[in-house]
Amino acid sequence: MARALVLVAVLLAASAAGSTTATTLTIHNLCPHPVWPLVTPNSGLPSISDNTARLDPNALLSLSFPPTFWAGRVAARTGCDAAASGCWTGAAPPATVVQVTVHDGGDLDQAAYSVSLVDGFNVPVVVSPQAIAGGGQCPALGCPVDLNCDCPPAQRAAEGVACRGPPEYFKNRCPLTRTTPTDVEPVPQSCRGPGELKVVFCQATIVTGAAGAGEAEMVIRSVVADS
Repeated sequence: MARALVLVAVLLAASAAGSTTATTLTIHNLCPHPVWPLVTPNSGLPSISDNTARLDPNALLSLSFPPTFWAGRVAARTGCDAAASGCWTGAAPPATVVQVTVHDGGDLDQAAYSVSLVDGFNVPVVVSPQAIAGGGQCPALGCPVDLNCDCPPAQRAAEGVACRGPPEYFKNRCPLTRTTPTDVEPVPQSCRGPGELKVVFCQATIVTGAAGAGEAEMVIRSVVADS
């Protein structure tokens, strides 16, 4: 009887270990001002947020993707009122946009993600997978630089808190972003089974390992994201 109970426990544990768990979307605000995340599904897909949350500095928002398939966009709205409307930036271009696709391929989810400046820029954003179950190339991507500071005067919008371009300016400062409709990042990406996709507004660096001696503080390295 005791052996039978042990066998049942082992089988249950193995089944739980092999089951697919939906990937979590974590949004972290490191900006010195509040942001109102705008999470928009692609046409025909379910919403995963009511888009009313206000994130004060260092606040977090955790959302769950559906366990089968989801694709959409994440942006940071700024200067909104109490009803999360009337925002200065983020509700429409120019805005920094995170593009995310999570697909349940069977045993492990496949995740694809990017940070797009095609529609312009409003706040720095970095996206990185965490808790990688299936391995693969899972680089941290995005733009840790405040591009509003040196935005060409003719391209400034919303009283200087957003920037329309040009693409060359964006790409030179933030090479790990997409700046035109045909642009791709210069790093491979094939990420399997991330337990979490983390979107960080106003993260100061893109570093997925300890910086070596003599490296500058703002260093961008294309390596596999930390688990």
